[in-house]
Parts: sequence; C-alpha cells; structure tokens
Amino acid sequence: MSYLDQFSLEGKVALVTGGSYGIGFAIASALARAGAKIAFNCRSEEHLAQAMKEYKKAEIIAQGYICDVTEEAAVLALVAEIEKTLGTIDILVNNAGIIKRIPMCDMAVEEFRQVVDIDLVAPFIVSKAVIPAMIQKGHGKIINICSMMSELGRETVSAYAAAKGGLKMLTRNICSEFGGANIQCNGIGPGYIATPQTAPLRELQSDGSRHPFDKFIVSKTPAGRWGETKDLEGPAVFLASDASDFVNGQILYVDGGILAYIGKQP
Repeated sequence: MSYLDQFSLEGKVALVTGGSYGIGFAIASALARAGAKIAFNCRSEEHLAQAMKEYKKAEIIAQGYICDVTEEAAVLALVAEIEKTLGTIDILVNNAGIIKRIPMCDMAVEEFRQVVDIDLVAPFIVSKAVIPAMIQKGHGKIINICSMMSELGRETVSAYAAAKGGLKMLTRNICSEFGGANIQCNGIGPGYIATPQTAPLRELQSDGSRHPFDKFIVSKTPAGRWGETKDLEGPAVFLASDASDFVNGQILYVDGGILAYIGKQP
C-alpha cells in the first residue's frame, strides 16, 4: 500500500459547518475530491440554493441543510438527519464564523456575544454532538478553523480574537479529553485569505490607490500575497485523513509566513 493511500477519505462522512461559500466551500470540495461524502449547513434557503448551484458547477456531490449551529437542539436534529441519510460523521470541520470590526468601547455586549456564540460556542455544540458516535466507532477527526487572531490581538476585533483564542484552547482540550478514544482534534489557522468577505480590503479605492490594509498585509507576508482558498485544501485533507493519526491538539497556520514575520503596523 502506498503512503498516499493514507490521504484517502473514501467512504468517510464529513460535516463542514458554514460550507456554503468561501473557506468552507473550498474545504468541503477538497474533502469530497478525496472521497468523502459531504454534508454542510447554512442559515437560509437562499444561501442553500446558491451553494447547491456552486457545488453542482464544481461537480461535487454534497448534501446541504439549514441549521443554526448556535442552537443545540437544531444541531442534534442536524446530526441525526445526516446519520440517517449519509451515515455517522467521521470528520467534522467547524468552519462557520463571523467577524465584527468594531472598536471595543463602541461594541455592544450583544454584538460581542453574537461573535463568541458563532465562533466559539457553536464549535463546542457541534463537537459535543458528534463525539459520542466517534467514540463508538473508535475514530474521528475534528478540524477547527482558527485564525491568526488565536495568537495575536488587533484593533477592532476584540470579540473575534477572544473567540478564536478560545477555539485554540478548545481544540487542545478536545485532544486531551478524547485522544485516548482515537479522536484527533486539530486546527487550521488561515492567514489573510482572498474571499468575498475580504474583497473590500483588496479592491482599489476611488482614487485608484490600494487599500492601506492590502499594502500592509502583502508587505508583511513573506509569500508576498494574500492566501487563496485552495491553499487550505491540502492541509484540510491531511488533518481529515489517516495520515494525521498521530497529530493531535495542534494548530496548523496556513498564513504565508506572516506570523513568523509580522511587526507593528507603521
């Protein structure tokens, strides 16, 4: 058997939260191409219909569901439905997330809680829902989509940084608590990735100049560019596969080297 066979996900069932676009869509597509059966969630009929068009265009078979992953009852119903239609979940990717860029003293408590609920509490809820079946099967993979803000603070992202820092520690705790059950929980920490959400930061301004943040990121990233969603596909397949069976509790930063280099913004 070739060592490359360790990367096969043939016959595995994967749930990717927030898998309707961007990073989640790219990761779900990569897992599907490696052989996994894909389930994903989103929060509206409109997003679901658009996502199914994109998966069809990419020739990816995926099953989409509407679910608010911050609601435990809804998540339990989602997991039960996936188990009924696709089988028990072997791979969970906690990708759903939001960011609100608001100065801390201007941020309402409700806004802070919303970010923490989606970026930290939801991964706890979904992980808690799938782990019992993973224990019963004797294996499981959980991938939490962390962030460079799991390591760094930055202006206007207090809620996001708090949540992603917590997600890093949740990753390590799941490893510590369930590693003996052959469950591997690791994180991927994307750098600055070119997605629809970051498009306003990369577009030329009205005077034709580049956005200051765009110039800052490119200058501080040794790779000299923004990341692309495809840069996350290989790491996701690795962490979802048997090739990573002795990797646990780690955060793999896919950031073009920016964490190794970044300094204070001039």
